[in-house]
Amino acid sequence: MGRAWRCAGLRWSARGPELAWDGGPRSALTWGKRVAFGVADGGGRRCVGARGHPCPVRAALSARTAGARCEECGRLDRAHSVAADGIADDPRPYRVYLAWFGPGLVKVGITGVGRGPDRLLEQGAVSFSWLGTGPLMAARRTEELLRAALRVPDRIPYGVKRAVRAGLPPGEAERAAEIRELHARAVRLDGWPETLAREPFRPVDHLDAFGLVGTPAAVAEVTELVPGGRVGGDLVAAAGPDLHLSTARGVVVLDTRLLRGWELVPARAEGAAGAQDGAGPAGGDGAPPDVTLPEVTLPVRDLTKAAAPLQDELF
Repeated sequence: MGRAWRCAGLRWSARGPELAWDGGPRSALTWGKRVAFGVADGGGRRCVGARGHPCPVRAALSARTAGARCEECGRLDRAHSVAADGIADDPRPYRVYLAWFGPGLVKVGITGVGRGPDRLLEQGAVSFSWLGTGPLMAARRTEELLRAALRVPDRIPYGVKRAVRAGLPPGEAERAAEIRELHARAVRLDGWPETLAREPFRPVDHLDAFGLVGTPAAVAEVTELVPGGRVGGDLVAAAGPDLHLSTARGVVVLDTRLLRGWELVPARAEGAAGAQDGAGPAGGDGAPPDVTLPEVTLPVRDLTKAAAPLQDELF
């Protein structure tokens, strides 16, 4: 079988998207790069643990959920999460933002100043603007104020975001219109904490960063991994945790959250040379290299038909 690798998820930074692997290696992803791997035979999906510690029971997980932790490890992870108000005394500055994912899909949220726009890229935000900057609890109170006053949520299921991606307005101004109006309403509200500095409306558009300009619409999405299954294609776009891969059947979306908890191995294409035992499934210095593979043999959902989204993890 060769060496097996465990994916730690898709990471975004100023350099673009990267696949992270347990142990530290990362595979830089660029448009046109071949992404291919197989799922190890004879195994299943296991909990990835929490806070740097392995799951003590190596709990089995459903292949279809976006979360990669069992109930106990998920509880431990959330106990130290800003999203779950588990860190009330964090001294770092935070920003409040409005993010737009498609027509009618706007959310309010907070992120650490040190992270810049990375959190918005990870969520798949098509357009966003900062609202204010200040201490964590001031940012959290402002988020709650805006959620109630503007009637916008602090969470949108990822499957809903994905479903509208193929029909986005063509112009940046159109994509920023909803958050422009909500930003104007937000700064006029009373009740903002004094320690939170309001910021002007400056929309940031991510359609180019995601590679979605002029990219063919996806025809299918991977719903789960299975032992012995394979996936491979040329990367044409990436948004949030999703990779858009050009395959023999068209563009197929792979939610990289589904990879966590599985052992991944090099995928050997039929008739292809260069796939060697011991090499891993993706690419980059010290990380798994990519190989040629024209097909997806994992279960997929046809995106040309209406379907319910995958269940997301809680945060």
